[in-house]
Amino acid sequence: MIDEWHGVSYHGNLEVSDVNLIDQVGRSVVLRGMSSHGMQWYPQFARCESILTTKQAGANVFRIAMYTEEGGYLTNRAVIKDVIRAVDDTLMHDMYAIVDWHILYDNDPLSHMKEARIFFDNISKHYKDSPGVIYEICNEPNGTEVTWSKNVKPYAQKIIPYIRNNSPDSIVLVGCPNWSQDVDICAADPLEFDNIMYTLHFYAGTHGDELRSKCKKAIEMGAPIFASEWGTSAADGNGGVFLNESDVWLNFLDKHHISWCNWSLADRDETSAALLPSAPPDSWTETNLSQSGQYVLSKLSGII
Repeated sequence: MIDEWHGVSYHGNLEVSDVNLIDQVGRSVVLRGMSSHGMQWYPQFARCESILTTKQAGANVFRIAMYTEEGGYLTNRAVIKDVIRAVDDTLMHDMYAIVDWHILYDNDPLSHMKEARIFFDNISKHYKDSPGVIYEICNEPNGTEVTWSKNVKPYAQKIIPYIRNNSPDSIVLVGCPNWSQDVDICAADPLEFDNIMYTLHFYAGTHGDELRSKCKKAIEMGAPIFASEWGTSAADGNGGVFLNESDVWLNFLDKHHISWCNWSLADRDETSAALLPSAPPDSWTETNLSQSGQYVLSKLSGII
């Protein structure tokens, strides 16, 4: 474990100050870690020993991706057991846990408003005394008809009060339209809640200067940004690995003190996966890392 590593017991309740995260005594905080893949497919890599291995590499956050459709929560309520176990294991390791309502092909968050309200009411009650839990209320709103003003912002305005009623000070991450890329649009019409951050998602082989410019513009308008999902591949999870382009992105994130989670801690046969196919569940080692996994885990040790 690196000397610079600090987790929940050190930082405590996090707070958004200006555009950055600070901890319970005002110290600057940058979270870095991995995201699971869909919990309905790869729960074995969101368990105690697997999460611990990311911590030993330098991670102080783990994102739990609970898909809503595609065999996820909406049709398979049993997945919540794996989600809660993953959150509990992450907290046990003194790391911050992101509970991710992972909409994707159900592109409009309003389409499952009732289910989201019930879920976030229940999960925030369950973890109301846990300063290490962060809530990501909509993964990647997308589609030409889904806009910030008509869809995503009204959804957030309905969901966030349920979280705030149970966990008044928790960090809430809000997805942006266009696959969590239009952070500048959100920044121009922000939510009126404390401790809100807007999610930026990028894949190094597809997204470059144009998206970084949008992010910089959002920051200049006062929007706190959290890169809750990024990959070393192209946007479809394949191609690459684009290490030079990833370096440019990570330097940009470091410059602006932006926290991040890499996609994904799984052995899926795609270049964005951190593990090679057939990696052993819950007990993988460096020999099981893909090229992407080797790169990302080597970048986790710069935690502030």
